[in-house]
Amino acid sequence: MIIFDHTSYFAVFIFIIGACIGSFLNVCIYRIPENNSIITPGSFCPACKKGIPFYCNIPVLSYLFLKGRCKFCHEPISIRYPLIEILAGMFAVVLFYKFGIGQVMIYWFIFTSVLITISFIDIDHQIIPDVISLPGILVFASSFYFLPEMTLKNTLLGIVAGGGSLYAVAFLYYLLKKQEGMGGGDIKLLAMIGAAIGIKGVFFTIFAGSLLGTFFGLLIMIYTKIADSKLKIPFGPFLSMGAILYIFFGEQLILWYLGILRT
Repeated sequence: MIIFDHTSYFAVFIFIIGACIGSFLNVCIYRIPENNSIITPGSFCPACKKGIPFYCNIPVLSYLFLKGRCKFCHEPISIRYPLIEILAGMFAVVLFYKFGIGQVMIYWFIFTSVLITISFIDIDHQIIPDVISLPGILVFASSFYFLPEMTLKNTLLGIVAGGGSLYAVAFLYYLLKKQEGMGGGDIKLLAMIGAAIGIKGVFFTIFAGSLLGTFFGLLIMIYTKIADSKLKIPFGPFLSMGAILYIFFGEQLILWYLGILRT
């Protein structure tokens, strides 16, 4: 028998709110690279351009009821739309269970939502829009106010270390290869991440992001049979994954790694 308590019911409510925000993230992912307003017009089908009624725009459920097709033109709707809604809802729930309801949970949910948006834009277009990352640096520089473990010094060091470290890597790569190996968007993204999680989080993010990028890059190379020199993989999603790992498991993983070094 499955017993639901008040916390479980509240978690369902949190998931619904997160999924609704995930629906808005889909709008941002689709429109921001095109320099279109994320407010108007309302949601519409990318194929026939007809507006989507509110009853056909319910996160996840509408996709299931419509069997993954537009109500009007019956063109297939990408499964990524409900997956992003589910992803945002899941993050809302796990953040709720880890931090409880409050300003810390809300802060981290906003941060992860921005990372989701940036990651999928980078996957689609291999760009990280300044309109997200630059204001993000300013917004998440408030981390010392919302997060007990952060200080103003740590926030500023995180911004400098985040932007400066990747800039140094990009500059050295350019000197050696005479070509750009890392875009300015990644540099600004890591500066934004540094503003949110501080200098220790920056180095964790770079390390974890590099490992994840290498692992998935090898898998993609094997699957596509594209030589390393011709394969372009956006780094933003892996930096985002590294930052999210730090939020949930950073301290434990750092202690575990240091323990290995001491043995």
